[in-house]
Amino acid sequence: MGRRAALALVAVAVPAFAAPGDWTDFEIGNAGHAQVDTRPMPFETPGGSFPGSAFYYLTEEQIAPHPLGEGIHSDADGAPLQANANDGAIARSMTVDNSGVDRTRALQCLTAAIYYEAASEADAGQRAVAQVVLNRVAHPAYPKTVCGVVYQGSERTTGCQFSFTCDGALARVPNRMFWLRAENVARAALSGFVYAPVGLATHYHTVQIHPYWADSLNYLGTIGAHRFYRFGGRAGQPATFRFAYLGGEPMAGPHARSAAADARPETLIDPLAVQRAYDAGYKTTLTGAVAPTASGLAPVRAAPAPVYSQDLQSRGGEALYRGDRLPEATGIRPEYEQSGRWITQPGT
Repeated sequence: MGRRAALALVAVAVPAFAAPGDWTDFEIGNAGHAQVDTRPMPFETPGGSFPGSAFYYLTEEQIAPHPLGEGIHSDADGAPLQANANDGAIARSMTVDNSGVDRTRALQCLTAAIYYEAASEADAGQRAVAQVVLNRVAHPAYPKTVCGVVYQGSERTTGCQFSFTCDGALARVPNRMFWLRAENVARAALSGFVYAPVGLATHYHTVQIHPYWADSLNYLGTIGAHRFYRFGGRAGQPATFRFAYLGGEPMAGPHARSAAADARPETLIDPLAVQRAYDAGYKTTLTGAVAPTASGLAPVRAAPAPVYSQDLQSRGGEALYRGDRLPEATGIRPEYEQSGRWITQPGT
């Protein structure tokens, strides 16, 4: 009887295990059959991205090969970001270690610039944007604070230096994950990190456009979706930059629109006007006529005549400080008259 029972059990079990697809008693709801709704993020959809960002997360099937231009690749390509070699000038470290208010505002403004200009780019693209902001802080033609640089020109109808500050992009609620990613890049930049590939770049634009000033500035390279430029001439020399943070951050936000700001000449923010002012100023300052400023050329004021006390006036006044009594004139012993001169010319 036991043997017959075992055979009967085998006869039932083997066909059941051989065709598990017929089992329905062990299914739980629609497990394994549910459809997952995978909606793309705005920056993953062509046309849904804010200004300055790149479509790095599109697949090869969704986009044509390298549609954005030179040096641009999707993550699916597996190609590294490309940056042309710059002319060797590299920014110096700038550390924002002032009070909590200054650092908090600087961090917020720099994070906004990175997020709204390059949220969907790789780390290199975001670090490059951060470096441009700090390079402007170090350049005398621009505000001396991070928030001042980021929101410069936002009070004008046209002329904002970063498009997101005046095109309505700030009305969109940031994606928290990408905001925190941009904040990490900003925090590193404010702690002294220098992104060397962009050198002393103070300007960039997306590869989809070609602004009027692009051919007149020094092109340094393409990183991510942006092409980076540095001033030519004296305005772009390393000695012009001063990488020292002085604090005094304004409120972290765009300025109120002003009709008076629209009436001001655009030469204050025109990169070519700034570049010409520095070159012209350098040539004419040799005569003491004018000096370059952020707004153009300004006359150099002559030093006021010195005022001496009555006692100094009675002893000779200005004549006391003239260089007509230097050792070359009197008091040099004959054996030292030729000091500092060659005994014989080298090679003779």
